[in-house]
Amino acid sequence: MFMQIIQGKVTDVERARRLLDRWQSELQPGAKGWLGGTYGVTDDGMLLGCVRFEDAAAAQANSFRPEQGMWWQEMEQCFTGPVTFHNCDDVRLLLGGGSDEARFVQVIQGRVRDRERFLGLVDSSGELISRYRPDILGATIAIDEDGVVTETIAFTDEAAARKAEQQQLPAEAREVVDAEMGLLEDVQFLDLHSPWFATRS
Repeated sequence: MFMQIIQGKVTDVERARRLLDRWQSELQPGAKGWLGGTYGVTDDGMLLGCVRFEDAAAAQANSFRPEQGMWWQEMEQCFTGPVTFHNCDDVRLLLGGGSDEARFVQVIQGRVRDRERFLGLVDSSGELISRYRPDILGATIAIDEDGVVTETIAFTDEAAARKAEQQQLPAEAREVVDAEMGLLEDVQFLDLHSPWFATRS
């Protein structure tokens, strides 16, 4: 799997949402290899799109379509400043990945210091999440070539997520979580209170 993370500040959220919905209805049928996306806007106006493709070649082919370029010219006008793209060949799914049933999504971003150790911890954390965090429906972890990690966590709802945050995890789970976070620098948490989703039919 390949993921592209697109993010930037927007002022007209409704226009951005309409354009993303239009992409889904008009351009998505011709986007070979597109799998789906998770979208949302933070409280300070940061729009995030976490888009999934079968592989990097499919994502690149989509970006070269003339209709994609025309659509992006409109979409780009929604942003008030630079737009950041993270192209991620290294993708992990936890609990099957995200869920379109999620009512709250938290995105954690940071730069990883030891990629292999981090991914080893990620691979061992799925079973612990399913055992101790029933509020988590799934997650994706994507790393770009510069080592920027974008972890997208889908929760049943925000109230359940906040309640679980206050509870003490057993030592085995806490050690894994602390070790993962300890390998990340410049960490930021981006909360999507009203996420929306798209999945290939």
